[in-house]
Amino acid sequence: MTGRIWLIAGPTASGKSALALSLAEALTAEGGGAEIVNADSMQLYAGLRVLTAGPSPEETARTPHHLFGVVDPVDGWSVGRWLRAARTALDDIAGRGRHAVVVGGTGLYFHALTQGLAEIPDVPVAARRAAAGDYDAMGEVAFRARLAEADPAAAGRIAPGDRQRLVRAWEVYAATGVSLSDHQGRADGALPAGSWRAVAIDPPRTALYARCDARLAAMVTSGALDEVRALTARNLDPDLPAMKAVGVREFAAHLRGETTLDDALAAAQRETRRYAKRQSTWMRGRMADWPRLTGLDPRDHWRQFLALHPGLTA
Repeated sequence: MTGRIWLIAGPTASGKSALALSLAEALTAEGGGAEIVNADSMQLYAGLRVLTAGPSPEETARTPHHLFGVVDPVDGWSVGRWLRAARTALDDIAGRGRHAVVVGGTGLYFHALTQGLAEIPDVPVAARRAAAGDYDAMGEVAFRARLAEADPAAAGRIAPGDRQRLVRAWEVYAATGVSLSDHQGRADGALPAGSWRAVAIDPPRTALYARCDARLAAMVTSGALDEVRALTARNLDPDLPAMKAVGVREFAAHLRGETTLDDALAAAQRETRRYAKRQSTWMRGRMADWPRLTGLDPRDHWRQFLALHPGLTA
C-alpha cells in the first residue's frame, strides 16, 4: 500500500500546522498512518523553533515530523536542495505505506513539488559577487533594465525591491549564458499527477494580522530573544537565509542596545504582517485552483476540510 500525499499551504499564523496535525492523526486513526513534512523555508533551520513557530516537542511526539530544524544556519538551502530532501522523505514515507502531509508557507516549495524544478548549474562565487556588486552600483532600475534584455520574463515577474531574486536571475544568465526563465522552462521532478491533494488556507487579512501580532508578542516571552542571541553570537554572513528570518534583524538590534524591546517587537510585527501579505498574494495568484479554507478557527478548518474530503472521519 502507498499512502496519498496531502499538501496544506497557508500564510504564517493561519493555522496550517494545526490542520496538518489533525489530518495526520485522523489518517493514523483510520489505520493508514501519516507523517508530516515541512515546506517552510525558515523552519528548516536549527535553533529557531520559537521564532519560526516550528512544531513543539509535544507535537513531534504525537506524529513523525521531517525537515524541521535539521539544517545548521550556516548552510543556506536552495529550493532545489529542499526538493531533493522532500522527495527522499516522501519516498521513504510511501515505502512504509503511510500518508504524507506536506505543510508550510513557502510557495516556491509547493510550486517545485507540483510543477517540477529546473536543474540550474552551480553559479561560481565570483559570478554571484559580481552580480551583487553590479546591483549595488547600478541601482534597481538600471539593473532590472539590463536583466530585461537577457531575461524579460524574470524582469517582468520579480517584484519591486526583491534584490535577492533580481541578482539571482542575472547571475544565472551571466554564469551560464542561458536565462533563468529558460532554465526553469525545462523543469522536471514534479509529483505524479493524481498522487496528491491540496488545500490552501486563506483567512481574512485583518484577523490574520491580529493573530500575527499576538503570536509574535508571545514568542518574545517564550524564548525568541534567546534564539536570536545565540544565532547572532555566531557572526554568520547576514545574507544567509536563516539570518533573514522575520524577527532576527529586529530583535538583534534590540540585543545590541540600538532600540527598545517594544520598538523591536513593533518592527518585527510589521515585517510579519508584510510577510503574511506576500504569502497570501502568492497563493491567490499561483495556487488559484487549490480548494480554499477560510477563517482562523482550527475547528472550522477541520470541518471545511472534511466537507472537501467526506471519505475521512472526524
